[in-house]
Amino acid sequence: MSDQHKSDLHDEVSELERKSATAARLFDIRRIIGGLFVVYGIIVSIAGITASDADLKKAEDININLWTGLGMLALGLFFLGWLWLRPTAAPAEEPADD
Repeated sequence: MSDQHKSDLHDEVSELERKSATAARLFDIRRIIGGLFVVYGIIVSIAGITASDADLKKAEDININLWTGLGMLALGLFFLGWLWLRPTAAPAEEPADD
């Protein structure tokens, strides 16, 4: 195998590793879970804020939608905060073979 071919192959592998690391950070499960819980938490909280007296009476005067929505929102913010405080580490670079 020629040195030029080895160099091209090494560059291509390095580029694929970089793209893979970027995709892993982009699709980190904490981002997906956190985002979904925040969105659904907002929706359920709004449903709780706009609950009618009849809805509250069914739930024995506990605004379950509001409390559940706030809990979901808090959990989603926890996951996003965790992602922000502890981001996914990029894979370590291997030393180049000379």
